[in-house]
Amino acid sequence: MQRARSPVVTLVAFAAFAGPALSGSAAAAAAVPIPAHVYAPYFETWTSDAITTIAEQSGARYFTLAFLETLGKTSCTLAWNRSRSQTVAAGRYLSDIASLRSLGGDVIPSFGGWSADQGGTEIGDSCKDPATIASAYEQVVTSYDVTRLDMDIEGRSLTRTAGIDRRNQAVKLLQDWATAHGRTVQIQYTLPTSADGLEPDALAVLQNAVADGVRIDVVNPMVFDYYDRVTTDMGGAAVNASNGLHAQLHTLLPAKTPAQLWAMQGATIMNGLDDYPRRTEITYLADAQRLLDLASRVGMSTLSMWAIQRDNGGCPGSTGSNDCSGIVQGTWDFSHALEPFTGP
Repeated sequence: MQRARSPVVTLVAFAAFAGPALSGSAAAAAAVPIPAHVYAPYFETWTSDAITTIAEQSGARYFTLAFLETLGKTSCTLAWNRSRSQTVAAGRYLSDIASLRSLGGDVIPSFGGWSADQGGTEIGDSCKDPATIASAYEQVVTSYDVTRLDMDIEGRSLTRTAGIDRRNQAVKLLQDWATAHGRTVQIQYTLPTSADGLEPDALAVLQNAVADGVRIDVVNPMVFDYYDRVTTDMGGAAVNASNGLHAQLHTLLPAKTPAQLWAMQGATIMNGLDDYPRRTEITYLADAQRLLDLASRVGMSTLSMWAIQRDNGGCPGSTGSNDCSGIVQGTWDFSHALEPFTGP
């Protein structure tokens, strides 16, 4: 995510190399669309944590796997944590995801993140051919048998207009491929936001997507790290940002009804202290509840959190930590509060 969204995840992908697909009953049990309303916190894949273990401990069943990035600034090859040993072909997470699905859950692979977007290893930035990018996306879909991909676009990726257009062209090719093969593939755009709605650079990503013929399924603003020196009411800001996005989507997609637009909207909190060094941006459980109340009332699509491994009170006062929230809380308090959102 934003400023301290750490090291990163990624998959290997080439048009010329189709990685392993899930086999047998695991594949048959997969490819089920993500629920219409879902709590899917980000899962930090550079850790040694097992997805299923975190699911059993926390009660969460859906996870956004962060992140997928390429091996270098001119690469089209994706790898978890940019590691050549952590490729799709190596099979990382395949058995873990099968176990998670046996519990009734699933995953959403996420591309980009702060490190990749800053460093030029987000695939839309590093790979210069939309068709090759689309093939990489297809390999992720078929290898992991997933039905939603998350495009986390922030940092310098918001200024790379050529990369934005390549990425959206590739997404359009992916959607056409999915239609031709009878697959469900939803596209989620995760973007930084102000407390009032998307700023022009983030909105431009969606405007370009529409111009390229992309079907936008979910828009997921990161309702934290405002760095504006005034925002302290994080629950109110999350609600205001969601309402602001709703108005922007109405302008962008005027044919859609308010209910259809709300059904496209997500929001991601950063539980506890976020990265702002002044320590005035603190999302408490009550703030998460305010966002949940809005999401439930208007019919939003997705609630998420950066990150599931932060959902504990192990480091009171720490800002932007990746393994604890920085506030006094019980372990899994935020997940327990948001999990009831998941459903039809």
